[in-house]
Amino acid sequence: MKKSILKFILFAGLLICADAYAQKAVTTRQQWLNYLDKVARPVMMNLAADKLKANMPVELSERIDNKEGRSKVAYLEAFGRTLSGIAPWLQLEGGNSAEIKLRQQYRAWALKGIANAVNPGAKDYLEWNGGQPLVDASFMAIGLIRCPWLWEHLDDKAKKDVVAAMQTTRKTVPVYSNWILFTAAIEAFFDKYDLGYDPVRIEYSIREFTQHWYVGDGLFSDGMEFHLDYYNSIVIQPYLSDILDVVAEKQKKYSNERSMVKQIGQRYAQILERFINTDGTYPITGRSIAYRSGVFHHLANVALKKQLPESLTPAQVREALTAMINKTVGAPNTFNDKGWLNIGLYGKQPGLAEQYITTGSLYLCTDAFLPLGLPETDEFWSAAPEPWTAVKVWSGKDVAADHALDLKK
Repeated sequence: MKKSILKFILFAGLLICADAYAQKAVTTRQQWLNYLDKVARPVMMNLAADKLKANMPVELSERIDNKEGRSKVAYLEAFGRTLSGIAPWLQLEGGNSAEIKLRQQYRAWALKGIANAVNPGAKDYLEWNGGQPLVDASFMAIGLIRCPWLWEHLDDKAKKDVVAAMQTTRKTVPVYSNWILFTAAIEAFFDKYDLGYDPVRIEYSIREFTQHWYVGDGLFSDGMEFHLDYYNSIVIQPYLSDILDVVAEKQKKYSNERSMVKQIGQRYAQILERFINTDGTYPITGRSIAYRSGVFHHLANVALKKQLPESLTPAQVREALTAMINKTVGAPNTFNDKGWLNIGLYGKQPGLAEQYITTGSLYLCTDAFLPLGLPETDEFWSAAPEPWTAVKVWSGKDVAADHALDLKK
């Protein structure tokens, strides 16, 4: 009898613990959704209403290099970057009733917003000519690649207008740097939806990075020079991964390069996870630090694709990213009194802005939220909380030594 009671107590305890872990996962996911909604709502709601240009304030860097041009493209910056971050979540089905309702709202906003952005007759027709428009058209292209649902549900006119807008960017010659990936991403969008793509632009970007610009231990140089910044995470590795996924699916090409980029990406994911300190802070180095949580775009993308290395569990990555998001997006004065992002990393810090930063630039922070594209039943959300590397080390726990990547080609 006593044994039966003891077994019942143990079983009940396990159920309580399991329920507590599940509740923690739901609470964390809801916290992410709340942050994502707070960031994305002003952009998506206003563009859908054809009022983005009317209502979005455009704050410029104190050192802005082209005030008129940067002001015009800020709206495409905000939209393209926001779309790239929310796209996997828009692609997802299911969830609790509140999340489904919220997703349906954002899907409706996204369809209408895309239609307005590319419609020459709309008030919110966006700027597609020039250098910076190439950059942010590519973020929109990445968003459409990540969310086929959107492309499938656009009406014929909107699709035609999207193609015209994307084709306009072909007139812009990219800078010899990570910019070659912007042209490649747009061509990958054309390839994915059988719209007639230029294979040379994709070939060029893949070959330059995989054959010439890999410098070792999980890092590529940004063109001919290596920079100690977060651009491997902000653009280079997520773009390479997404582009290679498309051409592998559609053209059955670049299997060796894809394998190489995945291996490099897993090592860089290890590095990024170790960068997140016990309190969610991270090294403030390099340019574009005002992208806030967006500097962990790559780690979020690897988690979304379920390609984390064996040394990283989804739960510890979830906890690390949560701490980082809380520290950045959750900081005081991150938003102005109308709900738009302020320039800064921890609150409002306009001095951190380079000469190309505008209000629109800041919305790259949404790319940290890519794992919301995984269902709440996925291990990323459902597994019990685990400390990330910094927490383990600085609490005295024993951890395995870190090792550089010896790439085997």
